[in-house]
Amino acid sequence: MGKTYERIDGRLRTFIEAQPLFFTATAPLSGDGTVNLSPKGLRGSFVILDELTLAYLDFAGSNAETIAHLRENGRITLMWCAFQGPPNIVRVHGRGEPVFRDDPRFADLLSRFPDIDPTRHGLRAIVVVTAEVVRDSCGYAVPYMSYDGDRELHGKRFAREDDDSLSAYFAKKEHIATSLDGLPGLPLPLPPSTV
Repeated sequence: MGKTYERIDGRLRTFIEAQPLFFTATAPLSGDGTVNLSPKGLRGSFVILDELTLAYLDFAGSNAETIAHLRENGRITLMWCAFQGPPNIVRVHGRGEPVFRDDPRFADLLSRFPDIDPTRHGLRAIVVVTAEVVRDSCGYAVPYMSYDGDRELHGKRFAREDDDSLSAYFAKKEHIATSLDGLPGLPLPLPPSTV
């Protein structure tokens, strides 16, 4: 049924890049800490950088659990499900790092996302994931669902923010600078953009 892969290429890469939705899972080191699972979408906000490295854009939201967990321990799992076509589930278990806007690597990484206007969605960071284990499984119980398109609400909401107003928005949120478990989250005020 399931198979482990040495790298993300061929059929596996084609499958991952065709999915409009994926999920990220992270957790703190503390055994009683809060496990986080987040859906990620928006066409063009995910790329495969090479056979073992993936990246996605981290946009404005009401918390920063993934960033906090990655800053603490780096563990992350990404998962894609086939909601159309042949059944399939792919998981990438690995190490992740949030690359913040003032990081010298930020501009080069951002250039890998040509279809996304970073000013429209309150871009906070780029999460870079290095795959350690890549596996697929059958997905026989995953239901068929159709993809009708991206929602426009996020882009409309955050397009009217600049760096100062976005930092002020984040400062009002309880779990942006600090996670639910008290871990350091997003650096505030937002680091200035290098682009």
